[in-house]
Amino acid sequence: MTAATGLGYEMVVGLEVHVHLQTATKIFCGCSTDFGAPPNQHTCPVCLGLPGALPVLNNHAVELAIRAALALDCTVHPVSMFARKNYFYPDLPKGYQISQFDRPLATNGRVTLPGHGDDPFARAIGVTRLHMEEDAGKSIHDRFTAATAVDLNRAGVPLAEIVSEPQIRSASEAESYLKTLKQILEFAGVSDVSMEEGSLRVDANVSIRLPGATALGTKTEIKNMNSFSAVVRALDAEARRQADLLDSGGRVEQQTMLWDATMEEVRPARSKEGSHDYRYFPDPDLPPLVVTSDRIERIRRELPELPAARAARFMTSFPSLTAYDIGVLTSSRALGDYFDELAARSGDAKTAANWVLGEVLASLKASGQSIDELLVRPAGLGDLLALVRDGVVSHTAAKQIFGVMAERGGEPRAIAERDGLLKVSDDDALVRWIDEVFAEHPGEAGRFLRGERRLQGVLVGFVMKKSSGSADPKRVNQLLATRTGS
Repeated sequence: MTAATGLGYEMVVGLEVHVHLQTATKIFCGCSTDFGAPPNQHTCPVCLGLPGALPVLNNHAVELAIRAALALDCTVHPVSMFARKNYFYPDLPKGYQISQFDRPLATNGRVTLPGHGDDPFARAIGVTRLHMEEDAGKSIHDRFTAATAVDLNRAGVPLAEIVSEPQIRSASEAESYLKTLKQILEFAGVSDVSMEEGSLRVDANVSIRLPGATALGTKTEIKNMNSFSAVVRALDAEARRQADLLDSGGRVEQQTMLWDATMEEVRPARSKEGSHDYRYFPDPDLPPLVVTSDRIERIRRELPELPAARAARFMTSFPSLTAYDIGVLTSSRALGDYFDELAARSGDAKTAANWVLGEVLASLKASGQSIDELLVRPAGLGDLLALVRDGVVSHTAAKQIFGVMAERGGEPRAIAERDGLLKVSDDDALVRWIDEVFAEHPGEAGRFLRGERRLQGVLVGFVMKKSSGSADPKRVNQLLATRTGS
């Protein structure tokens, strides 16, 4: 919490982010990780914790966890250990969770936040650790009256837990950290990072202290935040609650808090456990996880271009792009890949960016599609832009052609020929359209002829509409200019 909050304290936040690793099967068994199945369909004796069932570690989950660790600049340790975290809850069928405690997979990483001005990546937040663990099931409190239902489809889904250092100093900085982390993980291909499906979940540890103090205050942990905006609101609400307590002579207790989005407040759930409460001990059914240096370096080489590197490359390779353009184009890996291919095909990065930021994103928003589902692929859009560049179709007609391609697919030239959208430069046809526009809009035409030149663009627009975008706008402008004698 900064001075802007007016509460006189500094906020100190550390975030624990749980990320579903994008595997086909669970971390210790062969059950599916598909989201949305009927309750308790993806279960077996292993993830149900039945006697005699033994866990077998999913190698792909290890690969993805290492990839995430390297993407976050962590040190991956050659040996890590799985432990049992003991607690009792209805959605934890074994009575313990297999996790990594004192010997995690990776430590000492960082998330570098977007900066401002000429320094685009200005502040780094430390990552204390990244460890692997299994997810618990899900308790559902609104399915039956006066009863809680339990769905164990999620039990055993592989997670990477990413724990930040307590270096975040405001709710807005927490949001920036989470958005940057999500972007890195999505680029690295380790998770779909969908908060709506529970693939990315956030717990926040928050305390406050007087400005200039070095000791940490008593922290609380906030749970039940299902969006980044909820994290911001919950952190601010908890900071205000703690400040009110301290200002009234009370003290903050270490406890777990739940965010109530309806009431816009946090409320106590239970006293906060310490590590000793979980009685961690090495899992006797799982040997140490040994990762060779060759494997680490192979995964490092296979990492795709990450967001900061892609933004820096776009800035250098495409100087015509603005910081805003680059920010949007690197917001997702798929969007950046699409633009990269289109820019290479068209040879004009700015025009390519304008179409991606304009027509492409508008089409995706209207249809609800992902960019991978868009029928207009970079090759097809590149061909369309070439038609505009070569004067075969107008920009207006190109937008109509794009709409047809997005709806039904097809080649841009074939659509232009079929729908009569090839650019018309024949003076006889253009004069006929201009005469019709003058007859239909006598007020604008008369004012234009009397010297109101700003109406020329309006009249060109009418001609383009009448011609369904096929008129050559440059020649239309020339012909209009002759009517005023200029």
